[in-house]
Amino acid sequence: MRHPGFTESINTARRSFFDSGAEPRGLVSETILASWRRCRMQGLVADAQPSVTLVERHQLDEMQEQHEALCRLCRPELEALYASANHAGSIVVLTSPNGFILDALGNADFLDKAARVSLRPGAPWSEAATGTNAIGTALIERRAIEVRGGEHYYAPHKVLSCSASPIFDPHGEVVGVLDLSGESSSHHLHALGMVQLAVEQIEHRLFESDFDGADIVRIQPDAALLGTAREGMLVFEAHKLVAANRHALRLLGMDWSELGKRRYDELFASALPRPGSVAGMRCQSGEMVHARRDMPRQISAPSRTPQSTHVQRSTHVKPLRSPAPVFSATMNEAIDRSVRLLDADIPLLLQGETGTGKEVVARELHRRSARAGAPFIAVNCAALPESLIESELFGYLPGAFTGARRDGSPGLLREADGGTLFLDELGDMPLAMQSRLLRVLQEREVTPLGGSRAHPIDVTVIAATHRDLAAAAERGEFRSDLYYRIAQSTLRLPALREHVDLASVIEQLWRALGGDQIPMHLHPELVQDLAARRWPGNLRQLVGLLRSLMALGDVGSVLTRRDLPDELQRQSGTSAPSLPHGNLSGSLESIELHAIDEAIATCDGNVAAAARKLGVSRSTIYRRLAQHGAD
Repeated sequence: MRHPGFTESINTARRSFFDSGAEPRGLVSETILASWRRCRMQGLVADAQPSVTLVERHQLDEMQEQHEALCRLCRPELEALYASANHAGSIVVLTSPNGFILDALGNADFLDKAARVSLRPGAPWSEAATGTNAIGTALIERRAIEVRGGEHYYAPHKVLSCSASPIFDPHGEVVGVLDLSGESSSHHLHALGMVQLAVEQIEHRLFESDFDGADIVRIQPDAALLGTAREGMLVFEAHKLVAANRHALRLLGMDWSELGKRRYDELFASALPRPGSVAGMRCQSGEMVHARRDMPRQISAPSRTPQSTHVQRSTHVKPLRSPAPVFSATMNEAIDRSVRLLDADIPLLLQGETGTGKEVVARELHRRSARAGAPFIAVNCAALPESLIESELFGYLPGAFTGARRDGSPGLLREADGGTLFLDELGDMPLAMQSRLLRVLQEREVTPLGGSRAHPIDVTVIAATHRDLAAAAERGEFRSDLYYRIAQSTLRLPALREHVDLASVIEQLWRALGGDQIPMHLHPELVQDLAARRWPGNLRQLVGLLRSLMALGDVGSVLTRRDLPDELQRQSGTSAPSLPHGNLSGSLESIELHAIDEAIATCDGNVAAAARKLGVSRSTIYRRLAQHGAD
């Protein structure tokens, strides 16, 4: 129940602020007063009837569809919260990140009254639309807020007492607001606490959903609270903190802005526990916490792919997902063989045309290796500007050069320490950088720019290229000593057109992408048509087409050749020209040049279109043609 003097104090504050224009300090909280000021600056008239317009039915349907994952995730908490507060005649509300009500659950008698102030789905409850209220003010303040009776800006809303808390995702973004509203005459003393507990449960479930199968570190000073909604949850990638919940940030004395900036060793003085185990850890502040590290697991193709609740997708078609790796029996054996070499500290070179899935294979090698729980750092040597390769790879000290970050950078090589370093498109690395990389790999230590002290590193190296590095080394275009250092073992990835049963590969990829789960199916004739094509962009091109078909198709439909893009419909798969047999057994450069020539010819000389077809950049095509001495 309300404090006896509350109503009188609020009425005095309203007369002072709205009638006299004075600041009623001490009569209302600074949070309410700041909100009143914002509303007055927007020209809202406190004594007026709020002009609230519900969105059209189709707009509400779209909004609920857009936030369907959030509504589904929060529904158990809405029902539990309503069950707890039902005796007080209350309504539980879930809103979108911009304050529109998505779902409401409440007492029928109370709903009749609440309808007069538009407390129902489709109504906007941002401050700009509805004045000071728990939902809108919580969105602005980014914290739990209670607004009772006359604290609402609009006088007609004084019949309400509302308690709301924003819902944060693991990256610090507000994905919605949970609110408990009732009659102001029977204010629920524990309403705000109940809402906050419910939001803790939602955020905990949201974290589990977004990072299902990830390497999650859970911390709590009280070991008994590990596994509950009160635990801190952290996710590190390449030793950087990329996601956390509010409990973890509070324990570490941080806020959301530091995600992506803070390294593990800046937060903890102890090593991470082994996956699947619980251990004591000392924070850099000196505080001891209990920590449990989840056992990472590979998510198989039919499993549910984690979905962020704020991804704006239709419920009619499931969000497209990256396909689970599809490997033939022969490739699986080759990968297992290569893993044994990597575990024996023997570097591996992956060779294959652009789009054959070299990074997919590299990640699978890492997953099956003894270093699976350590970082996997991928470096695209072709994508890094030449002027930045050195600083990105080797790191730099503060002030090492103009434009350097104030706190410096450890570099990608040190971030891979203990794990796997994947050097993609190594053949495109400038010769000057090749020399320094060779020295790092031989000496197993790296010196940052502007520094003099070398830092030891322990990495497994996987390199990849679409070029024939042996031939490039003979021509002096690639350092032969680096080639023999990184190519102590090799694994060639076949082009898509070289698969014996390409139709089976296409069907496996479709299932891996989730086509059968939607459901949506490929007609056998379409599969055969696709299998007869050359696919110069290899897996990247094929997966892109399958994802497009899935996005544009209707649930329950069988896709045929008529569903292909116009460009592919004009091209017959069965009549597509094939490479001469001699070219297939030739160098990767000749195969690459043939694919580029054919793509440009197919696109009537349009290099940009050819680049899109091949899944590469336009500058890459120009660079390759120049390297081959072609026009």
